[in-house]
Amino acid sequence: MSGNPLFDGGWYADPEGIIYDDTYWIYPTTSDLYEKQTFFNCFSSKDLVNWTKHESILDTAEVKWAKIAMWAPSVIRKNNKYYIFFGANDVHEGEIGGIGVAVSDRPEGPYKDLLGKPLINEIINGAQPIDQFVFRDDDNTYYMYYGGWRHCNIVKLNDDFTGLVPFEDGEIYKEVTPENYVEGPFMFKKNGKYYFMWSEGGWGGPDYCVAYAIADSPFGPFERIGKILEQDENIATSAGHHSIMHNTHTDDYFIVYHRRPKGVTARDHRVTCVDKMTFDDKGFINPVQMTFEGVQATKLK
Repeated sequence: MSGNPLFDGGWYADPEGIIYDDTYWIYPTTSDLYEKQTFFNCFSSKDLVNWTKHESILDTAEVKWAKIAMWAPSVIRKNNKYYIFFGANDVHEGEIGGIGVAVSDRPEGPYKDLLGKPLINEIINGAQPIDQFVFRDDDNTYYMYYGGWRHCNIVKLNDDFTGLVPFEDGEIYKEVTPENYVEGPFMFKKNGKYYFMWSEGGWGGPDYCVAYAIADSPFGPFERIGKILEQDENIATSAGHHSIMHNTHTDDYFIVYHRRPKGVTARDHRVTCVDKMTFDDKGFINPVQMTFEGVQATKLK
């Protein structure tokens, strides 16, 4: 079994899990004071049990415009290049910061700043430019969902991820905020349906949780169905800001998320965990049971 939390020797939040070939990868936020959030580590595993740590794959020395608060990586591979999208500087109106993008020839980096400036800096539709997730649709269109402060936008990325392209109606930013949305959007597709997920509540509080909607389009409308991950007073609180990994060989779905251990009150004590996610016979997501055991060793081929 993997055991939960997954990683020793550090506090990690906002984990994005992804599968590259025969390897699972997790890219988290380093959970600490904002001024100490100046780098990203990542982790790789062949079986979800034994993890290798890759240190400082991207930091503020490389991203000259980023000073603090490097948050919530989102990663994707395209044309044999590996891209990491990230938030930085906890940006507010009139400040420099927001969503950046970096590129590498390897999933473990090192990554190089692609633009030398943020990809998205401004506050659009009330959404702070953080918590981005890049989603590739079946037609090879790359969308990015993002947003804090209870607002979520969708944008379309250009071919080399250096900019945004307008939608057919000429708009660049479309708001797709569902009911109760706070932050941490995630999208996956199953049986032709778009499963849109997000975090609700305050990230430091017991009400932090994950909810979802199902739609026929990447633009929604996203009608909230309900919560699928929330605190368990016997295990942990503040469970949220998640991602999903799908092992297509076994058809297992794994939810990777952070939580605050039982009895802990320290603001930044958040740890990365993994548990199984299942569906009922109608395609709805069953409530996730948080565990200390985690998941069984599962290889990708």
